[in-house]
Amino acid sequence: MNAPILTVNEITKSFGGIRAVDGVSFEVNKGEILGLIGPNGSGKSTLFNCILGQLTPDSGHVSVNGRGVSGMRASDLNKLGVGRTFQQLSVFPKMSVLDNIILAGQEHHGTMLSRLFGPGDAGLTEEADKMISFFRLNHLRDTLAGSLSYGQQKLVDAAMAFMAGPSLVLLDEPAGGVNLTMLANLKDRLVAYNAAHGTTFVVIEHNMEFVMSLCSRIIVLAEGSIIAEGSPDEIRSNQTVIDAYLGG
Repeated sequence: MNAPILTVNEITKSFGGIRAVDGVSFEVNKGEILGLIGPNGSGKSTLFNCILGQLTPDSGHVSVNGRGVSGMRASDLNKLGVGRTFQQLSVFPKMSVLDNIILAGQEHHGTMLSRLFGPGDAGLTEEADKMISFFRLNHLRDTLAGSLSYGQQKLVDAAMAFMAGPSLVLLDEPAGGVNLTMLANLKDRLVAYNAAHGTTFVVIEHNMEFVMSLCSRIIVLAEGSIIAEGSPDEIRSNQTVIDAYLGG
């Protein structure tokens, strides 16, 4: 059996007297699409930020492909093939869709000197156009990102996250604020990208229909601890989850 791509071991994080994450451990296998759900205040975002080095856990550690990464900066994690999308979009509104995606790729392409003295696009236009085509954004290629709908900007944000060819992507509420048509397109693109590249996804999400249809395995947090783990069908029928989160 292949070693997990992501290992989270006994992560704990407190703020004052509140323990936001309480000894959370799990593994994510290569190529898996894992959902991480729970009510507001369950510790999902704090856990994500501990994994991604934006918070330092009080105890425990995180490994990517067997390498300890606890406390590592996001830029260094990116070099190890870890990408993420945010609840708050990271697109640049006064730049075109194409330029946003090129800019996202430049950070991971070449050296500082090559970026200073090489072509303005760092030779990334062709690759960016492939990403634009994959996410079905061709008709918006030269449009300013700030003029797009929120759902379209979510697709641009995803395309930006994938420009570096990450092996692991953590997605923070990708369905938030997206209409049903655009949401179906986003889900289709994530599934297709996973199938084509074997990219592993860990998804924080409140949209239950979206996460249940996208993910093969789901972990449920409540009050900083894991209360359930299993397939979407197992989670739907888990009485502890129903009581804590899903409702009757």
